[in-house]
Amino acid sequence: MNRTQRALVEGVARLGYTNPFLPDWVECERAILGSSAVEEEPVWSYRSEHPEPRSNVLRIMARLEPVLEDLRARLRAGAESRESDLVLYEDGVLQLLFNRCYQKFFEAGFGAAQSNPARWSFYNTFLAQWRHYFGIDGLRFPSGHEPRHTFACFRQIQRAFEIIFRDLIGSSLPAARLRAAVWQSIFTHDMRRYRRTLYAHMGEFATLITGPSGTGKELAARAIAESRYVPFDDRKLAFEGDGTQSFFPINVSALPPTLVESELFGHHRGAFTGAIADRKGWLETCPESGSVFLDELGDLDPEIQVKLLRVIETRSFHSVGETAARRFRGKLIAATNRDLAGAMRQGRFREDLYYRLCSDLVTTPPLAEQLAASPAVLRELVYYMAQRVAGAESETFAPEVLAWIEQNLGPTYHWPGNYRELEQCVKNVLIRRNYRPARQAAEDPVEQFVSAARDLRLPAADLLSRYVTLAFHRTGNYDATARRLGLDRRTVKARLDTEFLARLRS
Repeated sequence: MNRTQRALVEGVARLGYTNPFLPDWVECERAILGSSAVEEEPVWSYRSEHPEPRSNVLRIMARLEPVLEDLRARLRAGAESRESDLVLYEDGVLQLLFNRCYQKFFEAGFGAAQSNPARWSFYNTFLAQWRHYFGIDGLRFPSGHEPRHTFACFRQIQRAFEIIFRDLIGSSLPAARLRAAVWQSIFTHDMRRYRRTLYAHMGEFATLITGPSGTGKELAARAIAESRYVPFDDRKLAFEGDGTQSFFPINVSALPPTLVESELFGHHRGAFTGAIADRKGWLETCPESGSVFLDELGDLDPEIQVKLLRVIETRSFHSVGETAARRFRGKLIAATNRDLAGAMRQGRFREDLYYRLCSDLVTTPPLAEQLAASPAVLRELVYYMAQRVAGAESETFAPEVLAWIEQNLGPTYHWPGNYRELEQCVKNVLIRRNYRPARQAAEDPVEQFVSAARDLRLPAADLLSRYVTLAFHRTGNYDATARRLGLDRRTVKARLDTEFLARLRS
């Protein structure tokens, strides 16, 4: 390779193994394209108003293709090459083939319909292109890539990206970190190692998702569950188990312990009152590529915690009322909004179970943290939710919601119910053109001020005004406030926020 070719292929290789949801991806794009890079958002996030793909990727592939054709011609002509050069060539070809397949994967969709072999007939085109680049007489490539497995990895990457991109939205850095964390839960931080060996073992690692209520923990869990590796059968032109259920959720807090145990482990007829027939639990029903999701893990009964620990340690379990061991083949995902550290100190949650779960930890950020980092996220979320609840009316309805929130809740509203509360607000405005927060009336203005300051949602001028007003409310006069805060009396008078003072006095 000449210097220009090497720089391009090395940049493409870095890009291909970079987490697409971190700012690092944008930096890689710029490094490859230089001054011709199109300036886009610092993180790759879904835009309900403008969902077009990033144009920089298309520009990079247009540059890459002629370089790879030139390198292929040289290799066919017998040009000598180092192993590192061949690995770079492999990486470049993989990125090119993946981007050529992406639209076809996208059109194949999800669910039962994708089990139709016609959906995957383009594998033959992929295989022809594979042989075009790798089928060079007398040349053995060092990485030993296999087309069938690579095709399955390509599909998994496309599926994971689409699910994460469409369901975990927000252009703020906290939202980007969440998407990146979910991506790592699926592929780890090292995609090369994942492709070589770890793809077959990720089900052995449990995932624990923590975060306040209403922050999308189940969405994150579902994204991980529905993005797992599924082998491809090149003779049948089908993915194994396509269209079968892959996500098996249990809400621990919604059921009594007996039913939770039965849902999870299954039961034998007569094991307890009401058990009139044998029943398979989710642990047995779940296929190897599926995932069992335990929501509200912090409410799990201590006796079931012991049994769950055994499942994680040995991958085996016993149905209620039976002695024969059964095998759990899938992946375990759990979520909680509880303080598990405090629960362990109080003896309500087992430490050994926690340390079996926390090898892969994902934290969902509260909505207030997103808004503090990027206030524009509120607009993105409202438009996204408006599309879901108002359909074709969303373009006119979303601005109504934003105007209502601005007028009635204001930019400093903390959204204690997070995304779930915002969604209910959107629905309430749609039906009644009104929304009454359950906690708003009970919130103390001082607590609201402290919360807004903690989350960095107040401009410096407003922060000073409200602090001065709070001191004035406590002292009762300008002079005392000035002495207490070390300010001039005229500054105190000028900075007084009469609206905030009225709320303090009410």
